[in-house]
Amino acid sequence: MIEKRSFLFNDKGDTWPKVLTYNYNKYGDSRVALRYKRYGIWQRYTWQDYYLDAKYLALGLLSIGFTADDKLVIVGDNASQWYCSALAAQSNRGIVVGLNPDLSPTEIKHLVENSEAKFAVAEGQEQVDKLIQTKNELPHLQKIIYWNYKGLSHYNDRALLGYQEIIELGKQYGNEHQGLFEENVKLGNANDVCTIVYTSGTTGATPKGAVHTYKTMMSGAKYFLSLDEWHEEDNVVFSLPPAGMTEQWLGIGCHLLLNNILNFAEQPETQQEDFREIGPDIVYYESQLWEHLAGVMQSRMRGVGTLARLVFRIFMPVSYKIADLDNENEKPGLLLKIFYSLAHLCLFGPIKDKLGLSKARICRTSGAVLSPDALKFYHALNIPLKNTYGTTECGGICGITAGNTCFESVGTIPIGTEIRITDDGEIICRQAGIFTGYYRNTDNTAEVLKNSWFHTGDSAAVDENGYVIYKGRIKDIFELPGGDKVSPQLIESRLRFSPHIKDAWVLTGPGKSYITAVIIINYENVSKWADQNKLVYTTFNDLSQKAAVYELIKQDIKRINETLSPGSRIKKYVNLYKEFDPDEGELTRTKKLRRGFLEEKYNDLIDAIYSDVTEMPIEVQVRYRDGRIGTVKTTISIKAIEEVTAL
Repeated sequence: MIEKRSFLFNDKGDTWPKVLTYNYNKYGDSRVALRYKRYGIWQRYTWQDYYLDAKYLALGLLSIGFTADDKLVIVGDNASQWYCSALAAQSNRGIVVGLNPDLSPTEIKHLVENSEAKFAVAEGQEQVDKLIQTKNELPHLQKIIYWNYKGLSHYNDRALLGYQEIIELGKQYGNEHQGLFEENVKLGNANDVCTIVYTSGTTGATPKGAVHTYKTMMSGAKYFLSLDEWHEEDNVVFSLPPAGMTEQWLGIGCHLLLNNILNFAEQPETQQEDFREIGPDIVYYESQLWEHLAGVMQSRMRGVGTLARLVFRIFMPVSYKIADLDNENEKPGLLLKIFYSLAHLCLFGPIKDKLGLSKARICRTSGAVLSPDALKFYHALNIPLKNTYGTTECGGICGITAGNTCFESVGTIPIGTEIRITDDGEIICRQAGIFTGYYRNTDNTAEVLKNSWFHTGDSAAVDENGYVIYKGRIKDIFELPGGDKVSPQLIESRLRFSPHIKDAWVLTGPGKSYITAVIIINYENVSKWADQNKLVYTTFNDLSQKAAVYELIKQDIKRINETLSPGSRIKKYVNLYKEFDPDEGELTRTKKLRRGFLEEKYNDLIDAIYSDVTEMPIEVQVRYRDGRIGTVKTTISIKAIEEVTAL
């Protein structure tokens, strides 16, 4: 079946604009390509609409000076205009550079400068302001195009142009240059560079731009399609715009190759409810969102009435048993099946509907690897969530295939991909989807790309059944004095599954004889718990330091410790007085911990945790969203899970 699909894909063309043209010629106005919500109403966007908007945007770009190999920066939330702009630039044999909409003006400036982008497409006033703020320091940047006009009517910067104005310019330019768009599309080929995707920058260094061609991008998209049985009539949703690698493979590549329906929420804030109305068949969410939804559901289950709690206590153990049997590739008995059917009818069906997953046939993660606890929880709810593993540079490396389950694994090695585990445990791979290098960065390219093998920097193992077990970043894995090797990322993922913990930073490494954790409480869920238990509090800081909240978190950590080897268990913990913030450099824009920065910023706190003190006064500066800088003074408690002894 996979070979047949690949053959059909190849018939569509070797570039995304050629595939779009194929779909337009075949389906025209008869089939919906995209669906977006505007003013509360779902709008249809056919393959003809998609093609013509991309065509006239491309011609409009040509009319204002866009040429082959020019870079087009796109910054904004998930929207149809993002995709049309990308296809427009690529139709002109240009290169797309997607940027996360949460980036600060300084971060955007660096990436626009590094990519040498001459043109930018921005969502609206917020993103336009970021670009204008730094435009005078960006000599390459010529024009900024925006698709949301709200708040921009009084702007008189000559670099600004509206999305619809570009389309109108394109129509006029097309009349004057008949056949130019079609000729440019034909000139494109598989080896053309089509996108630069920037890494998250978890090490504290500036992000690097991974250069990809249509050949490498198509390889990744076809791999994702091989994992599951996608259908043309499927409704597909993603949580993020295609600035990241996975969303580019899926939202642009898989969608074009299989011509199903891609859906966009009206606002990021209404995404969950909007997608519930759609009832998607295929759902790809970032791992942090899956963790958040699991926390929300667990909190709601514990906060319902007496009867509902009784139903939960009766049926949840049965559902976990079914999930365990599925993970072990065993079939449940008749009695378990009957109980599970009742559980779905009474409890899990409504939960799936509330999550917008009542029809979801394919559910997968993007970004970080999800913990076995979270995967088991979703399978207990009859939501077939699976891990996938890939990198910005290398493409899709592993994924659990349809019909298989393994909570501890990121999948098996696919046909066409070579994987090796080096002596120090690093996973290296070789396949058709590997990038051509980092843009304007030959030194870093040479470090990771050696003899056509990409060195991921991740640690992994392959079990006796051929499943790849992801362990974490090699540089973060340390051997404790007792001989245990600890992966902070895997423990953090287990901690985040708790409904009371939003984020966690596990401390280990040289000079640390035992494991500790810095906890960020889930304020939404913990505050509800506090209200139910008549616990008086004022702020996040105040709530986080309450003795009862410390005890609540302690019970969660003890539960997780039971799943870990004795030497890998958390011995001490603190509840931080605030959330980690990407604006303060503590997280990347994809919500990954910047460990080096955190260790430097909280060095005094780390020293206190590994001493005999039980509390520490804190006075730190914080930067607010409006740019103001304030001072926070508080006292952090340092708690032990059990008696601490050096290993």
